[in-house]
Amino acid sequence: MSWKRIFDLLLVLAAAVILTIPVLLAAVAIRLTSPGPVLYWSDRVGRHNKLFKMPKFRSMRMGTPAVATHLLVDPKAHLTPVGSFLRKSSLDELPQLWSILVGDMSFVGPRPALFNQHDLIGLRTQYGVHELVPGLTGWAQINGRDELPIPDKVKLDAEYLHCQSLAFDNRILWLTFVKVLRRDGVSH
Repeated sequence: MSWKRIFDLLLVLAAAVILTIPVLLAAVAIRLTSPGPVLYWSDRVGRHNKLFKMPKFRSMRMGTPAVATHLLVDPKAHLTPVGSFLRKSSLDELPQLWSILVGDMSFVGPRPALFNQHDLIGLRTQYGVHELVPGLTGWAQINGRDELPIPDKVKLDAEYLHCQSLAFDNRILWLTFVKVLRRDGVSH
């Protein structure tokens, strides 16, 4: 077992204990304010371009097209009553701890592409980024998140591929924490 997997397992267990109450509160808020399931299982591209199901707290109304949010004409019109808060606080990402626990994701790596983001998948494959386990956060995530053009995102993902280390992962996790507190890079 690699240092990265051991680190992920230790951190996911600690996070599960600390985040139990926020997870339960988010689930109740979603259930009380919007019809449909609490979780949305999204088809995502994992390591070696294999598809996996990634859970998120549902922040969009039922029937919203399965495309990257920035491709929707009016993303805000699709949000549930608590959806904006879940996204801005990044609480919608907490169910991905499950994906980390089962090994589909890591805490740090390139964000998993949607199954239909062929341009992103193709570029990541070209640069070898598809060899990485996708992450809850990543180098591209903290350097622009939703605002980055795909080629810039992939260049940052490739930079992470070549500079991976426990120290770099810890730096990315710390910078992610700071950005989440500041709500940097969240457009909706």
